[in-house]
Amino acid sequence: MRAGDFARAWAINARDFAAASHPPKHTGPRHLQRIWRGEPLADKHVLVRCYHGLGDTLQCLRFMRPLRDVARSVTVWCQAGLLPMVECTAGVDRALALHEGTPGADFEVDIEIMEVPQALRVGREQIEMRTPYLTLPPRSASASVDCESLAVGLVWKVGQWDKRREISTDLLSHLAAPGVELYSLQEDAALEELTQIGARDISTPDIATLGHLLRRLDLVICVDTMVAHLAGALGCEAWVLLHADCDWRWPSSGGRSLWYPSLRLFRQKTAGDWSAVIPELREALDLRARALQWFA
Repeated sequence: MRAGDFARAWAINARDFAAASHPPKHTGPRHLQRIWRGEPLADKHVLVRCYHGLGDTLQCLRFMRPLRDVARSVTVWCQAGLLPMVECTAGVDRALALHEGTPGADFEVDIEIMEVPQALRVGREQIEMRTPYLTLPPRSASASVDCESLAVGLVWKVGQWDKRREISTDLLSHLAAPGVELYSLQEDAALEELTQIGARDISTPDIATLGHLLRRLDLVICVDTMVAHLAGALGCEAWVLLHADCDWRWPSSGGRSLWYPSLRLFRQKTAGDWSAVIPELREALDLRARALQWFA
């Protein structure tokens, strides 16, 4: 997956899938259920289950149109916060909010959203993003980010999974500079953190509103979390900070992503050491701010 050899990745997955023992369908805890068993999706009413993280769902929504090209219908059972965007996604006939019970929809085949590319055996041409594929609902009132300086949104903390992705606020405080206005998109930021960074809080728990905020900012600097996928799917410029052992969706080297061309990647050289990333980030930020002033 990292190398972009997707045909080989699907072959390995198919081999491992065939060798695994599977419990009866739809038994056990919902997030551990193995649903799709390799059966064809063509001309079927397909239910797509979104059991993983918000970022995983956003990343794989690009495959709903190719899925609909072969399926009779596509229903997506997704996280409630993503429902307004999923309803507008090409290829989706119906979207339902995920809950602990059974889905209120008829279907013939159900598949987890991250297994859709495997089922379709997608290639580089279907993975590579050429235009934004996420549509936002009409904008509601949100915080203003109007300023003459470079407006930069920040996200530095993650959920409980893989805390190696986080960066401390004392390091981010080095990003404050003339010509740069910092805004916190971190929903749970403490006042002390905002003060240390020198950022104004414009965070929101509503993902659609957050998407509109990303479009109003000049740039987003974030760790590897949902915001990176939201920015990428919308085609917004974002710089993503990756720890030394980042997962399969990011390439092993280089500063760009096949999945999201509007993202630029900044990497740890040594595991756990973000301090070496900050000078690189600050230099790029200074150049970006000077470019804005030049064209103003």
